[in-house]
Amino acid sequence: MPGDAAQIRLGQNADEDSLRAFRAELGLDKPLYYQYLNWLFNFVQGDFGMSLSSDYPTIQLIRDRYENTLVVSLLTAAIGIPISVSLGIIAAMFPGTIYDRILTLGSVTLVAAPEFFTATLLVLFFVFFLDIGSAVVVGGIEGKNIFQLLAHFWLPVMTLCFVIASQLIRMTRAAVLNVMSSPYIEMAILKGIPRSRIVIRHALLNSIGPIVNIIALNLAYLVTGVIVVEVYFGYSGLATLIVQGVQTRDFILIQALGMIFCCTYVILMIIADVAAIVSNPRLRHPK
Repeated sequence: MPGDAAQIRLGQNADEDSLRAFRAELGLDKPLYYQYLNWLFNFVQGDFGMSLSSDYPTIQLIRDRYENTLVVSLLTAAIGIPISVSLGIIAAMFPGTIYDRILTLGSVTLVAAPEFFTATLLVLFFVFFLDIGSAVVVGGIEGKNIFQLLAHFWLPVMTLCFVIASQLIRMTRAAVLNVMSSPYIEMAILKGIPRSRIVIRHALLNSIGPIVNIIALNLAYLVTGVIVVEVYFGYSGLATLIVQGVQTRDFILIQALGMIFCCTYVILMIIADVAAIVSNPRLRHPK
């Protein structure tokens, strides 16, 4: 994007001398590689730097915003993941039935629908048609219990639940059905063991690896990819903060948030790999 933080702060009418002096004050006159390496050196020591748009510590800006993003992500994970995985397992129990076809059609439809479209439909139905809730999330989370937080964030949480459910249902169903074609499962079916018991006791444990991986990916999305939802409902979080950083050309803030998002993604994927190894004894022993 054209311009930099100095030009944004001084305005379009600033003369070149003022811009040159202000860029030197902010350190923008140095080569880009030097600016980045200097920031990276400070970052690994715990110094996130100063915001270019406000001369305010970047870590403090993040600390003021992370709670909303964290609360919405945790509420969505606590509600959406168990329901989605359960629906996927039930669909695998009864493949080809009307329930399975309806669930598959619904999940494919949700995959094709972007977040803002899903949010718009929910707002139109609940806020304008049923007159329930508000299209804009206002107020803080201080002093609220779990039920008050649900009442406060229920529209963003519902939107994100639909988003993660579209992938979790399909991936859970596919992972379980893939294991169901194994010879030992066919032997259990021939012995007359009920299909529900086969799925829960045998197939699910052996398909837990792909399921845990897709759960980790969705958890990473909830923390790092809720920009559209946060902006749509107007509540302050890390995603709206990074949008503001782009608008003000505050690359120090953008780099810090980007590094936090990357670290979150890597940590969640490591946890997913460890969980898959722990849950499946075959992965802990050489073949």
